[in-house]
Amino acid sequence: MTGMPDRIGRYTVAKELGSGGMGEVYLAYTPGGDPVAVKRIRSDKLDPLMRARFEKEALIARTVIGTNRVARFLDADPFADRPWLAMEYVAGRTLLACVDEDGVLPTALVASLGALLAEGLSAVHSAGLLHRDLKPQNVVMGKDGPVIIDFGLGAFMDAATESLSHSGMIIGTVRCMPPEQASGQPKVTPAADVYALGTVLLYAAARHYPYDGAAWEAVAVQVANPAIGPDLSGVPDTIKPLIASMLAFVPEERPTLGAVADGCAQLLKSAGLPPAEARLQLIARTTAGGTPDAAKEPLSPSFEKLLEAQGKIVEISGPDSPLDGLKTDAKADADAAQADVEQNVTPGEPARPVSDAPAEPKVRSKAGRPPASKRVADELRTEYAVNTAL
Repeated sequence: MTGMPDRIGRYTVAKELGSGGMGEVYLAYTPGGDPVAVKRIRSDKLDPLMRARFEKEALIARTVIGTNRVARFLDADPFADRPWLAMEYVAGRTLLACVDEDGVLPTALVASLGALLAEGLSAVHSAGLLHRDLKPQNVVMGKDGPVIIDFGLGAFMDAATESLSHSGMIIGTVRCMPPEQASGQPKVTPAADVYALGTVLLYAAARHYPYDGAAWEAVAVQVANPAIGPDLSGVPDTIKPLIASMLAFVPEERPTLGAVADGCAQLLKSAGLPPAEARLQLIARTTAGGTPDAAKEPLSPSFEKLLEAQGKIVEISGPDSPLDGLKTDAKADADAAQADVEQNVTPGEPARPVSDAPAEPKVRSKAGRPPASKRVADELRTEYAVNTAL
């Protein structure tokens, strides 16, 4: 894909997972072969103040503990030319895709979803942070249940500096944005995340947002108007009061996350469904066709070559490397592999057949071990079931 980088920080980029008004998200790999999700931010979204704020929030984000409902924050560089952050890669469909493809969730499963996400957001708030951009697209339904992703971008989502001018991303955000943010207030409270969670549960229960329109301006006007109530059509009566309270216009009138969790637990009790069983049913419902995993798709020969080059450089860089006498040759092989990828792989065209690729360098360590390049490639083939004939 045009514009996709080979590397971001220490991560080797494999493919684009998505894009929006704030930047692009890529599937990438650590030098050891672990998949991660890396989001690279649009440079025009930043100024020195926002970079500094993001650096501070990135440090705090590492302290979010006590939940399995938030993708782990791994790394960030707020002062790169294109600032980026790396998160735990979570395999699965988004809640948006689950509802759009399979229909709305039963009330009990909406309650289970609400209880689990409320726990995740509570851990975020306990660390002194807000998510600020919770929406159905930012909840992945994985093999262990719902996980909140894109956490760590809160520094970029302040209504005081967000221009609201990029269609595609902003419409989705405005549909889930609380009135205080839509009206331009520079500071929001945890009640903003409660409102956003309400929009997520509304979408899960009825497959629509509280406000909608053909353009983001029309949606924002409705959200910020206290005379226009949210659309709760199609929401089952048993859960409608809870969702309505979460979408209250005044932040102070919304329930706390603890109260949301209690309300969801009460709904499960009324349905005669223990929370643990409800979670298992939610997982079964949202992963019935299997869990999509981009990290298990076959890697192209050109990308494997790039990984091999990266592994080789990592192996020979240490002071105790057994490849001391081969550093120059291995580095040259790595550079040649990188150049080959850059010169011979055209975006949008299929990768070259392996028969056209140069033979792998016969580099061996003094101890007789295969070099890191081969070990990394072999491990990836085994882990992600890549056909070795590729």
